[in-house]
Amino acid sequence: MTENNNKWLVVVNPKASVGKSGKDWPLIKDLLVKEGIEFEAILTEYPRHAIEIVRDAIVEKGYRKFIAVGGDGTNNEVINGIFTQDQIPTNEITMGVIPIGTGNDWRRTFNIPLEYDKVIKIIKAGHTFAHDIGKLSYYNNGDTCIRYFLNAAGTGLDEMVCHSTNLMKQKGKGGTIRYLISLVKCMLTYKITHIRLTVDDELVFDDYILNLSIGNGRYNGGGMMTMPNAVPNDGLFDVTVIKKVSMLKFAANVKNVYDGTFIKKINEVKTFRGRKIKIVSIPPHSLLVETEGENLNNSPFEFEMLTKSINMIVPKKHKF
Repeated sequence: MTENNNKWLVVVNPKASVGKSGKDWPLIKDLLVKEGIEFEAILTEYPRHAIEIVRDAIVEKGYRKFIAVGGDGTNNEVINGIFTQDQIPTNEITMGVIPIGTGNDWRRTFNIPLEYDKVIKIIKAGHTFAHDIGKLSYYNNGDTCIRYFLNAAGTGLDEMVCHSTNLMKQKGKGGTIRYLISLVKCMLTYKITHIRLTVDDELVFDDYILNLSIGNGRYNGGGMMTMPNAVPNDGLFDVTVIKKVSMLKFAANVKNVYDGTFIKKINEVKTFRGRKIKIVSIPPHSLLVETEGENLNNSPFEFEMLTKSINMIVPKKHKF
């Protein structure tokens, strides 16, 4: 195995942000060189390719430091590459992010800038944050599957909107406006689902939901502050449930979702916190889930928090 402990592997998703990542990569590459950052770069070629790249880089090439260039989906694939190998403890691995585009919900919790020169200077400074990672178990054709995530996951309306937005991206249409268009369309057709929500082995919710968000970051869905009190290193998931609510009332409060005040202004919103979360749908298997823009298959879902399990590069100043 080749040792590359001090060298960064830069994983670039050239299709992120409807191709902006690929177009901007030469500029980003020049800025990395200018800052004297030693790195190798690999561009992904197909979905989930980054998982394979990162896993191989750790096990076969000795890499311990990674930079994801793309959106939240790229971050998610790099995380899954790190956490699906068992050769190196994940808390010995460092990850930085160069966010592309306007979504990038993880970066918002830490106020990481979108300007490439600024974020590269943050990476060079090397301030790390011992970050929690979520572990999700779900079902695919009767088989149990595992997915790890850095920021957040969602089910109900959230997953449906994510699916609609991904279809738009495949047609070359992206951005926050497209997400809002998908949200309006899905609100008109979504059928609410009955769930049972268990937090740390205690049944806390047994009712119909419009939406459920869960994570250790504060933002989801392209800038919506769905979990305004989340702390990314406290070992706990924040869960925000929106019960059955009239579409008119929900639409009237959409702006409050962006600043997090909706959890106080909509009576149908309930919040919970815990280390282990289980979601069972009624009827069984009737819900799908998304993690950082990746649509996954069906319920029941089980979430487990892996506390302070990776070192993320963040600005030195942040408040929690």
